[in-house]
Amino acid sequence: MYSIGDLSKRAGVKVPTIRYYEQMGLISAPDRTEGNQRRYEKSDLERLTFIRHARDLGFPIEAIRELLTLSRHPEEPCERADHIAREQLDDVREKIARLKKLEAELARIVSHGECHTVGDCYVIRALSDHGLCEQEH
Repeated sequence: MYSIGDLSKRAGVKVPTIRYYEQMGLISAPDRTEGNQRRYEKSDLERLTFIRHARDLGFPIEAIRELLTLSRHPEEPCERADHIAREQLDDVREKIARLKKLEAELARIVSHGECHTVGDCYVIRALSDHGLCEQEH
């Protein structure tokens, strides 16, 4: 059995986050001691570690909820879990594409040479006038 502090350390998740996951229904409310302390089991640690890893990979809460539900049925086909992971991969790839556009535009803006005064600063002008950008971002 783990206290909430011990669970927090073992899973690498802050205590308020654990409470948030309880409120969201991702983790069941734990049993309490006579002194009203929360007591978590090994299965809670495993579930919390699963959630933390999924969050690290950018999965939204609803996708994690569905993956947790799927994980309770090990005999079922994996296609829904695969679909959820593919959707996340597509989202990550879209974000990377947007970030690459931002990187290119920022590099272009910065490459306009040094100026001596803010009045001559291309960065300030470009941020003031979106029309100076070469592409939509």
